[in-house]
Amino acid sequence: MVITFVGHSDYRYREEDEKAVLVFLNETVGDKPCEFFLGGYGAFDGFAKKWCVEYKKTHPNVTLTRVIPYLDRKYNTDGYDGTLYPPIENAPKRLAIVRRNAFMVEKADYVIAYVLYCGGARNTLDIAIRKKKKILNLAD
Repeated sequence: MVITFVGHSDYRYREEDEKAVLVFLNETVGDKPCEFFLGGYGAFDGFAKKWCVEYKKTHPNVTLTRVIPYLDRKYNTDGYDGTLYPPIENAPKRLAIVRRNAFMVEKADYVIAYVLYCGGARNTLDIAIRKKKKILNLAD
């Protein structure tokens, strides 16, 4: 099972989001093997990583994978089990994050989102909707 996260870079922490993610992970993943695909940019990605790291402390069958959009940059990989570069090498740099996000959604069984308004997060969530992914939008 793969779970990915989609949200605004200016996300502001809410305690109810924390509780909803924990309930979702306990009900959906439990002790089954699961891979979290994380982007690692912005406030919502920071929130997602924090809860994936916490969840892994009591659920050793999960792995955290940072999905990177560029090969020519160094990334902070602390807390991740590994990195993955999707097959987007022919994408122009300005579209690398968009293509990376689409890849993460394509591979995901579940998408946990926090999307309120138009922008990159909304576009990525729309891909998940079109692909009929199972979605938990914390902003609903």
